[in-house]
Amino acid sequence: MSLQGYHRWIDKCNNGLRVQHAYHQWSIGSTPCGFIQPWLFQRLRKDFPSVFTVKQSEGHHLESLALSEELDTPDKRSTALAGIMQKLREDGSLTGWRSESYPVLTAFDSEPLALVERAAAVHLGIKAYGVHINGYVRRGSGIELWVARRSRSKPTWPGKLDHIVAGGQPHGLSPQENVVKECQEEASIPRELAQRAQSVGAVSYSSEQAEGLKRDVLFCYDLELPDSFEPQPQDGEVESFQRLPLKDVADIIAQTDDFKDNCNLVIISFLVRHGFLKPEQPGYLGVVSGLLSGDCS
Repeated sequence: MSLQGYHRWIDKCNNGLRVQHAYHQWSIGSTPCGFIQPWLFQRLRKDFPSVFTVKQSEGHHLESLALSEELDTPDKRSTALAGIMQKLREDGSLTGWRSESYPVLTAFDSEPLALVERAAAVHLGIKAYGVHINGYVRRGSGIELWVARRSRSKPTWPGKLDHIVAGGQPHGLSPQENVVKECQEEASIPRELAQRAQSVGAVSYSSEQAEGLKRDVLFCYDLELPDSFEPQPQDGEVESFQRLPLKDVADIIAQTDDFKDNCNLVIISFLVRHGFLKPEQPGYLGVVSGLLSGDCS
């Protein structure tokens, strides 16, 4: 069986790697933090010269921006960036405001250099993190996977198929704590059941979107559920759930565009780990290595 249908999702989710050279870098001190589109580069250098200064990037042909050296603490940086993002929100340049803080990190286990509004993460091209949970049931006929249908009123990926639970990784929570929180909020999965979710690795990618570069690392979890359990929509983000045989889910990924893009990578990882995809299939190693195509740190 050809794995081309799976490779296409790895290629699509990593289209940002091919265009990254067209983005301007920005940094805090000598530490690169993200990539911004040319229009935002021009806006920040023109309207906020007390916050950002222009410099020439090493090894990059475009000019870059650096936060003012006077912003020498995380709190000062966070306050300055919050003011800028609020102005961009007011003039319509920044949409999808979440009132949720994301850390600006050099690596997941590093201390935040600043905090920014979640909606600004893609505009600033910072590394962001999330948790994605594969909720599944083992039956005599094989594994069945719970699949969510996203609300058609959501501003992002309306009506697309999704995991039973998934969410961005906010500041101040551990990934495991976030899994439990999201399970309760999105699928009415009780704490004692959600705590059984097993950490099984990560996928990473760099995707170009209208707002900028989405540079994500997704922590993957498997949650085996009782045959009798049925998730229920809780917070309005999901309109329904259905349970499908793993082969049906694999066919949907290989043959359609029905899933939210990054969910395909997490489910492909599940297919690899549970032996649905095998080394004997041409392109197997390309699939495995492609799941960590983005900067995974």
